[in-house]
Amino acid sequence: MRTLCCKLPDADLYLVYCVKTKQCCPALARDLYTSDWFVKARTCVERTGRSWYILSAKYGLVDPNEQIEPYEKTLNNMGVDDRRAWARGVIEALDPHLTDVKSVVFLASKKYREFLESVLHRRGIAVSTPMEGLRQGEQLAWLKACLEEEESDQ
Repeated sequence: MRTLCCKLPDADLYLVYCVKTKQCCPALARDLYTSDWFVKARTCVERTGRSWYILSAKYGLVDPNEQIEPYEKTLNNMGVDDRRAWARGVIEALDPHLTDVKSVVFLASKKYREFLESVLHRRGIAVSTPMEGLRQGEQLAWLKACLEEEESDQ
């Protein structure tokens, strides 16, 4: 796979997880999440020109152009059975979008991908988690470097 945006692997599909910091009013999902991390991750994946979705603790798989209400929910506080059920819903919603997908990149914490990765692997889809093992500040620096490298290439 060729590398885009610093270390962001090229993929057919990108999955970005939700964050706590949100607008107070309904908005397009791409705009609802307002943290620096999410804005940088969104910008990186949008610059690839490929499909991407948001992994929302409340709504499951969300199209970035779908209008949704703000909420306070995270998988970090959910039990294993609830996270498995959430993942089944995400896979069900994702299934129609996987027809020609050979590779998926997760910009998501372990709890948001733990029951998704194995399903994708079993379907023969390559999975990449380029920020795995990085702490929050390191992830922000990584995303910033991705954006700066791409801007210097233009």
